[in-house]
Amino acid sequence: MNVVDSSGWIEYLTGAPNAASFAHAIQDTAQLIVPAIIFYEVFKILLRDDIEDIALEGMAQMSRGQVVPLNRELALAAARLSLELRLPMADSIILATAQAYDATLWTQDVDFEGIADVRYVRK
Repeated sequence: MNVVDSSGWIEYLTGAPNAASFAHAIQDTAQLIVPAIIFYEVFKILLRDDIEDIALEGMAQMSRGQVVPLNRELALAAARLSLELRLPMADSIILATAQAYDATLWTQDVDFEGIADVRYVRK
């Protein structure tokens, strides 16, 4: 199973230099877990950058994976991770979701560097 965090989705959707690093995890939709908070983060950033067409395409592509809403169990696990690892809220929710599904987390967010089961791609 795979979770691609917001930085990976944005890289992939915009065709940025590290897009290929995230392509397999995103295109293998049978193994793709998408925490619902990623919809918010990716859509907001792409709208801010005035690329709504790519934002809408991204939302459709994300929907092909298994979308996981934030529930009580994930929220509590995320709170623990946030305190233990000093992660921001969204990052801790994404990591908690990946852990709940025994998934590899794909990212280029330095906050995740060195965490078990995280594939960190340097920008």
